[in-house]
Amino acid sequence: MKLSFHKIKNLTFFLLLFGIVQQDLLAQVTGETYKRAEYFLSNSIQKEVHHLEVIPNWLAGKESFWHLTQVKEGKRFFLTSIQDKTSKEAFDHIHLAELLSEKTNREVDPQNLPFDNIQMVSEDEVGFNFNNKKWVYGTNTKELTSSETEKRENRQGISPDGKWRAFVKNHNLFVENLETGKEIQLSIHGKTGFEYASYLGWGDMIEGENGTRPEHFTVNWSPDSKKIQTQIVDLRLAEKMYLLDFTEEEKYRPKLLSYYRGSPGDTTVVRYIPVLFDLEQKTETRIKVPMIPHFIGLGLTWEKDSKQLTGLLTHRGFKKMELIKVDAENGIPKTIWRDSTTTSLEPSNILFRKLENGQFLISSNQSGWMQLYLHDWETGKRIRQLTNGDFVVTKLNHVDDENEWVYFEATGKEKDRNVYYPHLYRINFDGKDLKLLTPENGYHDIHISEDKKFFVDNYSKVAQPTKSILRELSTGKLSMEISEADISNLLAKGYASPRSFSAIGKDGKTEIFGIYHLPTDFDESKTYPVVDYTYTGPHTAVTPKTFKAGLIGLQQPLAELGFIVVTVDGIGTAGRSKAFRDVSYRNLGDGTTDHMLAIRSLAAQNSFLDLERVGVFGHSAGGYDAVRAMLLHPDFFKVGVASAGDHDHRMEKAWWPEMYMGYPIGDFYQEQSNITNAGNLKGRLLLAHGAVDENVNPSATYKLADALIKAGKEFDMFILPANNHNFGRVNGDYFTKKRWDYFIRHLLGEEPLFNYQIGK
Repeated sequence: MKLSFHKIKNLTFFLLLFGIVQQDLLAQVTGETYKRAEYFLSNSIQKEVHHLEVIPNWLAGKESFWHLTQVKEGKRFFLTSIQDKTSKEAFDHIHLAELLSEKTNREVDPQNLPFDNIQMVSEDEVGFNFNNKKWVYGTNTKELTSSETEKRENRQGISPDGKWRAFVKNHNLFVENLETGKEIQLSIHGKTGFEYASYLGWGDMIEGENGTRPEHFTVNWSPDSKKIQTQIVDLRLAEKMYLLDFTEEEKYRPKLLSYYRGSPGDTTVVRYIPVLFDLEQKTETRIKVPMIPHFIGLGLTWEKDSKQLTGLLTHRGFKKMELIKVDAENGIPKTIWRDSTTTSLEPSNILFRKLENGQFLISSNQSGWMQLYLHDWETGKRIRQLTNGDFVVTKLNHVDDENEWVYFEATGKEKDRNVYYPHLYRINFDGKDLKLLTPENGYHDIHISEDKKFFVDNYSKVAQPTKSILRELSTGKLSMEISEADISNLLAKGYASPRSFSAIGKDGKTEIFGIYHLPTDFDESKTYPVVDYTYTGPHTAVTPKTFKAGLIGLQQPLAELGFIVVTVDGIGTAGRSKAFRDVSYRNLGDGTTDHMLAIRSLAAQNSFLDLERVGVFGHSAGGYDAVRAMLLHPDFFKVGVASAGDHDHRMEKAWWPEMYMGYPIGDFYQEQSNITNAGNLKGRLLLAHGAVDENVNPSATYKLADALIKAGKEFDMFILPANNHNFGRVNGDYFTKKRWDYFIRHLLGEEPLFNYQIGK
């Protein structure tokens, strides 16, 4: 058969075109690219920066501390003397390693000694624990001695005067007289499911349906050793969640695991019933408070006179909190402070301190910003608002009762600075003489000495390496410079710090902030696909603020593969005003809209961002975000990886959604469920979950997968049979590579190197 010239010409063109397409399809990421990404994983990159930060371990009764850091020679312990203004290696690491090798017949690496804690036994002796022994190295004598590790006396349940031991038998509370050995039974109603002096552990796993719950013990002795406060764990009406462990080695069938966990709106939750016992009267008294779900709890602290206990009572729904005093005789509480809102309060953010002058400090968002207030301890009457302004008090560091100074950290007070940078301040009890103690523009990480005379200040920005200095607490005056991060190794690799940016949020007026990571071989003349790293949980602001956080995370390794990785703190997240955070209340599903707007704004100023190739990934609440982004903005987010996602908040652990999505549950739960909106999916999606995840039960991912199948949607799914909630994190693991490869193939448009293994 003869072919015409035109047919041959067309065939030739087709073959050439096919060859070009085939060549494009076969473009593959190299092993060198993977190695560059792996270099920036946490375990590796922390060794590349020397003197990254100083976390002091203060020595009791001395103006000195030790800290562990990385230097050119490896891991090193440093000893800092405030009096001498010196910071030097605490001992001869090489010689100690040699002696330890000789005495243990093990190879000991002087660059990575097999312990991370030391004790300064004396001026010239350093102690540490290794191989089940306690060792002491003489810094002057150069001798190394060992002794058997002393078994610590079990002081659990021992009264302050040392005369009594509280314990549980058959779920009832007993005490033993340690002088006579006589036992006294204090409770009589205990039984399985109604258990005295116990609590529910977060990770308490039960084999099968009716296995044994792990044992826990808790008692709170009064200072005079005459009373005990504890609680009953009431499991009688509580429902469980379930998991299947498919990695059971002894049996060729999966193992059923169960655990008590309430979901939003459930009435069938584990309850705590707080009780008091009087040893002399042998009486049990219930504390008169509303039903306490285990996921809220009630922590009580004895007053010095043993007549009262105090604690913060949070009501279910997180709309009301009270500071209560409980009468130790009758269990009746008296409220001396209360706070309420129409959205939600966050108990973990409340700052509280009782003062020696009959007053107390407590924080509140009543003004619209988290501020400190001074109240009378007896009546609860407000004396004054101690701090005032459009800024957020984030930490109560120290109270100097003698000189009437309050030391606290706050963000957003210093103008023309990143609103998330914390600074340390001092203010008088009368609300006057406010003083800034950390004036440098940057994020200040504060560590106050035990004698409250000094503090270590690590300050940095994402693009400014950490500087560690020592200051006087009362004045903020510089006492000595300790160290400065050495990033020469990073610079040699071409590392460029993340770049900060701002944009306007979804309300059209509020400025929001973010950063983006670039690959070390970045070429501004090229265009790069964009990946949004998301976690819009209202309790945090996930964008890195420090040099360390900007370096050690999931973003830089992914960027090295050829992406621009963006992180944004949108409206509805933490760290700013109450109104800013409240936007996300009952509205967790709209968190990534600000991310889309921020990326568009960034691309308008930088031509190297390719808005036709935008991906998103996140873990846990971020896993929900990633899917939600693709369902809410399907034409913008083209590729997503969602790991351990809580895709329907009705299937979550109760406390988190009840705090941020609302209690009781309403239609807004249904409307913002990824499962409900599964039909909106357009792009490529990878779902991943650990099969034994007790934090976010994998049923949410399975149910989403079922909804996607019913909607006829293409997606990918990956189950890690042996993993719980902790996978795909900063150290790198099997799933890290899986996530990388998904973006490489579907967003970068190249072929992954499948036989590359992290850490090999």
